[in-house]
Amino acid sequence: MERLIINIPDEKSTEIKSFLKSMGIAMDGPKLLDMDAYRAKIAGIGHWSEEELKALDENRRILGSFKPQEW
Repeated sequence: MERLIINIPDEKSTEIKSFLKSMGIAMDGPKLLDMDAYRAKIAGIGHWSEEELKALDENRRILGSFKPQEW
């Protein structure tokens, strides 16, 4: 299924939506953001400790200086 986004003039909106509905075309309504659900979702995101960040930086430095052997 393809998604089509069109701009409809306000004075024709009701007529065009009625026609599309009669043709069996589904229309999505505007999506509303549920702030409580969003806050609950991002509350579970983990945090990196300073020690973990130091270990990642050290590994990045070591891997960045790695030189593969030439044959």
